Amino acid sequence: MSVLVYTESDKGTFKKIALETASYAKTVADQMGTTVTAVTINADDTSVLKNYGVNKVLKVSNKDLDTFNAQRYADVITQACNKEGTKVVILSSSADSKYLAPILAVKLNAGYASNVVDAPSSLEPFTVKRTAFTNKAFNFSKIESDVKIVGVSKNSYGLYENSVELTEEDFSPSIPESGVHQKSINKSSDKVSIADAEIVVSGGRGLKGPENWGMIEELAEVLGAATACSKPVSDLGWRPHSEHVGQTGKPVASNLYIAIGISGAIQHLAGINASKVKVVINNDPEAPFFKAADYGIVGDAFEVVPKLIEKLKEFKAQNA
Repeated sequence: MSVLVYTESDKGTFKKIALETASYAKTVADQMGTTVTAVTINADDTSVLKNYGVNKVLKVSNKDLDTFNAQRYADVITQACNKEGTKVVILSSSADSKYLAPILAVKLNAGYASNVVDAPSSLEPFTVKRTAFTNKAFNFSKIESDVKIVGVSKNSYGLYENSVELTEEDFSPSIPESGVHQKSINKSSDKVSIADAEIVVSGGRGLKGPENWGMIEELAEVLGAATACSKPVSDLGWRPHSEHVGQTGKPVASNLYIAIGISGAIQHLAGINASKVKVVINNDPEAPFFKAADYGIVGDAFEVVPKLIEKLKEFKAQNA
């Protein structure tokens, strides 16, 4: 009756959130006095999971699962749960997993808690800490169903190495012919996706036009970051809607969020509030974003950002 964790991968490589959910699953398994079983779908090298407490891997290899399909993935995980007699399932809170989780909950007749940020505070009743009110507060939720599904919020729990012996088993569940099709397109093939980024560099209307986005992209490249934008920018067509972050766009829970020329409307702040460190560059000292920022620079972005890029390049060259 092991704890089951679905470890997400992209083109065969595990995402960071997969290792974070594995770390979380190991903690829950230790609390329950059991082991961790991971389900992988078309992942290349699964041996890395043993470093994060996974005892067993059910390896699914099927070209029909190359594209995310919520119905099919839920069927795969349901069959894995039935095989292992699982009572606790750990998912991430990625966009794909949020499509997947409700379908899985119905199939398993399970309770589902999303945006969980800490290990269960109690097993009887099963109680988890979650973000609430667009990350402005927390609540403690009880899952009273026999099977429980936990969605771990990105960058909330952390990575914890805990090396164990690993066994791998090929798993060939039956795959339905049809189902709910959901494909997430988060990035161009050569760019860091917003969902996976540790650092996000975001621009607003203060950049005055799409022709000035080069410095945002250059700063992101230097930092190994994803680029994002505010809603007005995507509405104006300066940037694609896939880069719009905020309450009505994509939520961001990066370790560092840099906002350039963004005033800080409440809807934008609600979508990025889970980011750990927020840096704001704006020439308006009364911009609302400064009240939410950890660090702020009052100044013209067209002067500040090029100097920041220059200093970062110098620092990287000196510490290469």
